[in-house]
Amino acid sequence: MAKSKSKESAFLSDVRSLRQRARKHIQEGAVIEAYGADRKKVIKLLNTALATELVCVLRYKRHYFMAQGLESDPVAAEFQQHATEEQQHADQIAARIMQLGGEPDFSPDGLASRSHSEYDDSKGLLDMVREDLVAERIAIESYGEMIRFIGAGDTTTRRMLEGIQAMEEEHADDLASILHKLT
Repeated sequence: MAKSKSKESAFLSDVRSLRQRARKHIQEGAVIEAYGADRKKVIKLLNTALATELVCVLRYKRHYFMAQGLESDPVAAEFQQHATEEQQHADQIAARIMQLGGEPDFSPDGLASRSHSEYDDSKGLLDMVREDLVAERIAIESYGEMIRFIGAGDTTTRRMLEGIQAMEEEHADDLASILHKLT
């Protein structure tokens, strides 16, 4: 029992120290002294991710409304579902930016230039699916880079991005299946 107690105290703070540190910079909210990432860089990365998600919402919404043809109903439904999920990602990212003491950038000015993915105005169903799959592949790669950059410095942001990346991988799988059926 004594060994486990000494191991425990080797890495855990005593309650008194925890309480003192919690009070020290109370105005910082969720960001504690031990936060290990560069907060300004993380906020900038997250605003890029926010722009990417917003462009994806707009692209999927357009594709939902523009989808036409015999095979369009199930594909349009998939576009609508993806638009909803991309909006949820944008909301998660904006909330995290706020937690980190930043300001989410929803400005339409320069939205496309801040985004990793591109807006697409394809007219054919097959082209829409292809362009959405390209955008999902871009998102998967860019989220992977962000996750590696953040590493252990901000586990909350990293876990959020890992969850979003997993959803983007699901979107890519959905679109690849649709592409296979259409070609």
